[in-house]
Order: sequence, then structure tokens, then C-alpha cells
Amino acid sequence: MNTPHSAAPGRPPHRMDPAGGCPHAANARLLAEGAVTPVILPGEIEGMAVLGHDALRDFLSHPDVAKGAQHFTALTEGRIPDGWPLRTFATVPGMTTADGADHRRLRALVSSAFTARRVEELRPRVEAVTAGLLDGLAEAARAGGGVADLRRHYALPLPLGVICELLGVDPAHQDRLHHLSSLVVATDTEPARAVAANRELVELLASIAGDKARAPGDDLTSALLAARDDGGDRLSQPELIGTLLLMIIAGHETTLNLVTNAVRALCGHREQLALVLEGRAAWADVVEETLRWDSPVSYFPFRYPTRDLTVDGTLIPQGTPVLAGYSAAGRDAKAHGPDADRFDITRGTATKHLSLGHGPHYCLGAPLARMEAAIALEALFTRFPDLDLAVLDSELTRHAGFVGNSVRTLPVRPTP
Repeated sequence: MNTPHSAAPGRPPHRMDPAGGCPHAANARLLAEGAVTPVILPGEIEGMAVLGHDALRDFLSHPDVAKGAQHFTALTEGRIPDGWPLRTFATVPGMTTADGADHRRLRALVSSAFTARRVEELRPRVEAVTAGLLDGLAEAARAGGGVADLRRHYALPLPLGVICELLGVDPAHQDRLHHLSSLVVATDTEPARAVAANRELVELLASIAGDKARAPGDDLTSALLAARDDGGDRLSQPELIGTLLLMIIAGHETTLNLVTNAVRALCGHREQLALVLEGRAAWADVVEETLRWDSPVSYFPFRYPTRDLTVDGTLIPQGTPVLAGYSAAGRDAKAHGPDADRFDITRGTATKHLSLGHGPHYCLGAPLARMEAAIALEALFTRFPDLDLAVLDSELTRHAGFVGNSVRTLPVRPTP
């Protein structure tokens, strides 16, 4: 990465499909042409995507790349409408749109809840929740003629329940929080509906915070409220709501997709499942290879060069919204070898993946996501070693949008 010399000539922009779909075929085609591609975002907004592993790693940690919305040229020029489906990613107040000292301040307020030690203390609770959900999955299968939606009955309620418990959120709010957050992260949500979903989500989070202000507890929301009220300079009200929104969405959507994708991968690669069931590989290996091979986040918005940059020979002008192409980087043959598109839990280089980020914005909840996924997979296949998909993988309906990468439902047969 250096001072710009020239843009890559003649490369047509890739039109991002708001409806999503499996990204891997398009990623392979784009990667064959280079590590960076121009893209057309919803609403005919011009952007870029960094796809190659090495180029993305360097870009994510570059000192002249920012997250703050004030660096988004089209936004500051008033060309981004309120109902633009990616607007929340760009504008929500909080650590995902903060840089420098502001980012460090906001990250420090919640980082203590996600240290390796604090996460390990959650292990017994995660194991207990998982056991209860397996009972529910078995019951759902009995009621459904032997078939149950693993995503709905298992992969979703585990991370959503854990993050809501950390935040002190009443379980009664969980379904609504998931519904609204799924609308917010989808890239095909109709503008008026996107505006309404954002408004309702902010109102619901403000109501949750208000309840905690009146009756504080031993939870992260109460701790954030105390920081907000401690002199007023540690956390503003919009930052409080933005932080809660980030914790809830990032705290369950990524792990939901990770568990779903791992189960799909193991069901489609029974020899890999046999390795781990026989103790010749670890569940942590399954988690890391799934993160690399089928990243739970495909294209994450946004970063902006604060000056013109050339990345792998392609000019990215200052103020351009740039997508982090995690799903493409995970299968980059230059980083992972000629068999990068093969699912292999014995792959020694799997830990090189970037699917949980890199640099100052590396995923704060990575230890929790890894632990939840490993526990969920081990418990699931220990109880149901012959579990398999109830339909062909090719028949599964893909996740809405190009940010999250998974399927909408996962019907399985959990045979004891």
C-alpha cells in the first residue's frame, strides 16, 4: 500500500446484489481479476471492496483508513437518503463508527466484559443453556415429523440469550430484538421499512436502558449507564444506544451464522465430522475452518480512506465507502493455498483468516463467539452424531443481503 500511482484500468464495477445469495462463485471470479474491485452499492452508490487476504489485512490496519461517517463523501454531500439500507452501518454512534481516542474510549467501556477470563467464567452458563436448547430441538423434531429448524431452535437462541443476559435484557424482548436487528442488517430492506425498523429498535433500546436506570443490576447495560452518568463525558446517550445496538446485533448474528455454517459444512463433509468425533481434531479446529471457509460475515461496511490510496494496484479515492470482503479473503488461494475452497479442519493455516477482523476494530466478542460455537457444536454432535440436513444444501434459502453470509433456515433430522 503506497501513494497512488494509477487505478486498475478497465475493470467493470461489481454490482452488489441487495438480496444476497451465496458469495463464493462471484468472489472467485472477482479474486481472479485482482484483490480490489469497484462495486455498485444499493442506490447506485459507488464503492470498493477489498477481497484479497493480504490486501485486506493491510487495509484494515492502515493508519489512513477510518470508520467515522464524516469521512464518507457521499454522505457528507447529502447523497445518502435516510432509508438507505446500509445507512445504519455508517452512522450508528458507537465504536464501529469511531476512530482514535473516541474508539479507544468506547471500546474500553465494554472490553472488560469480553476478556478471556470473563468469557471462561460464562462457560458453565453456556453449557447449561445449550443442554436445554438440545432438549427443545429434539422436541421440535418430534412435533415436526422428525425435522426441526436448527437455526431457529438452536443456533439463534444460544448467542441471543447469552448476550441479552450479559446486557441484562428481559428475555421477553429477545424475539423483537432479533427481528428488528435482522431488518437493520439486511441489504434488501425497503426504505420505509428500514427507517421504521431503525426507529423502533432505537426506541426499544432506550426503553430497556430506562428500565435499567430505574433498577440497576449486575449487567453491562447498568455499567454503561453508570459511565454515561459519570460526569457526562465518558458516554453520551446516543453512544449508549449505539453501543447496545452493536452488542446485540454483533453479539448474536455472527455466532448464529457461524454455528449454522459449521453444521452445514460438517453435514456436507462427513469425513471431517468423523475426525473430530474420533478425537483426531478439535471442535476449535471446526470453528476456525468454518470462519475461514464460510465466513459468517461476507462483506462488512464501511471503511474510508482519509486520502487517496492505492491498494494492490487499484486506486481507492479518499472518502470512498469500502467493503471488507471477509468471505473472499477466506478462500484466497494466495494466502491459503491452491485448495483454499476445500473445507479441511486439519488445515494448519486456518488461524490466518480475517473473518473476525484485524487491527484496532478486531471483533471484541471473538473469544465469546468462539467459545459459544465450540460448545454448541460439540454438544449437538455428541448427542446427535448422525444429525443430517433434511433437504439438499443447494435447496436452502440464502440469508437476505450481502453482509451476513448464511441460510435463512436449516431443517435437520436430529436422530439420537
